[in-house]
Amino acid sequence: MDNPLEPRMAYTLSLGTISFLFAVLWGRPLIRFLQYKGVGKQIRIEQPGHHQLKTGTPTMGGVLFVVPVLVIIGLLNIVNLLGMDAIGQSTLLLFFCLGSHVVLGAIDDWQGIRGLRGRGEGMSPRMKSAFQGLFAAIIGLVLYYGPPQWDYVGVPTYVDYFRVGPLIIPATIAILYLTSNAVNFTDGLDSLAGSTSLVAFACYGTIAYLQNQLYLAIFCFALTGALMGFLWYNAHPAQLIMGDAGSLPLGATLGLVSIMTGQWLLLPIIGLVFAAEALSVMIQVSYFKLTRRLHGQGRRVFKMAPLHHHFELLGWSEMQVKERFFIASVLSGMLGVALALI
Repeated sequence: MDNPLEPRMAYTLSLGTISFLFAVLWGRPLIRFLQYKGVGKQIRIEQPGHHQLKTGTPTMGGVLFVVPVLVIIGLLNIVNLLGMDAIGQSTLLLFFCLGSHVVLGAIDDWQGIRGLRGRGEGMSPRMKSAFQGLFAAIIGLVLYYGPPQWDYVGVPTYVDYFRVGPLIIPATIAILYLTSNAVNFTDGLDSLAGSTSLVAFACYGTIAYLQNQLYLAIFCFALTGALMGFLWYNAHPAQLIMGDAGSLPLGATLGLVSIMTGQWLLLPIIGLVFAAEALSVMIQVSYFKLTRRLHGQGRRVFKMAPLHHHFELLGWSEMQVKERFFIASVLSGMLGVALALI
């Protein structure tokens, strides 16, 4: 018996494969260009000792997987504007989210490389947060005022979605800001942020496809394919490091995809590793400040934050941390998709 969904799934996955090939083919020239320009990673001295070996590895690698997605999604939207149905509904909001954050991240990476603020640090946290908030606010306003209007949320075990009205605007700002920073915290080991992001986008792409949001599924699987291309060069020992040019757009766009599927309450489950990394930083900083105020000397919960460094200092190898976190992300992603179907 013919399944009417099969051609659409074949189309979606084929675009993901094209995105992968695009990323792999232009990855080598990009690495050579970054090496020629001296765009090398600066390692903070407090990181575990073996990380010093990564000093000078080309960074700003997020450009490798963002560009293929922007090109493919941009072309599909142009075809749509010409009257042909190549992607269904417009994905320009996702295009804006991905593009704006990759520019912000690239500027931050460049300032860090050039040492404009010293110690390998990039843009000031206040300035970066201001731009993240601005982009998220613009996206939140578009989501609410539409059309279409994405002011709903799904709750596991409930069939119907619930309207949240204008609350979607502050929710969008919080989700995009927190998720972009959470992925940024996760980007500390070879292929960790890329592999866990790949799982999260594949999960939300599956949810979108089952919701009949083909345009959203296409975007998610195009990004999944491009991330696989990035991991070709980011596998240990990495030839290319993601940098803020990759982590910021990945996190913000993942947050936006979760909102557009209405399944943003499942984001801490589908993105369990990101949530754990961010939470470890929040706990570490808060506990240190509290104990310093109470005892005159700050104390720590973890040996080091974010969480992946804690496990490294416990004796896990970099690859053990990455593989075990990846396994956790696959399992939590499967659970998240299951909950979305209840």
